[in-house]
Amino acid sequence: MPRPSVAQFAYGSCTVVFSTMAMLLLSRTSSGPGIAVIAAAALGLGLLVAMTVPAPRTAAGPSPAEQPAEQPAGEAAESSHTGAAPAEPVREPSAP
Repeated sequence: MPRPSVAQFAYGSCTVVFSTMAMLLLSRTSSGPGIAVIAAAALGLGLLVAMTVPAPRTAAGPSPAEQPAEQPAGEAAESSHTGAAPAEPVREPSAP
């Protein structure tokens, strides 16, 4: 499971704080069990909001579903003569 983004943390935290305050003010409860129920509901709502915020897309490249399937050797040779420039190899930084 990927780590949550900053936006997911922010939306979830704001949801917990504001929904707790709103439910406490609207219900006017002062008992311990009532506050515990409201706090649990606010945490659940915050978790729901944080998980539904779309995660940012990385610039690492297309996902495996978006990559074209591998071509057989005969077709790869034919398509390499289309006039397109070959892609440069990726240069990795040296280890410190």
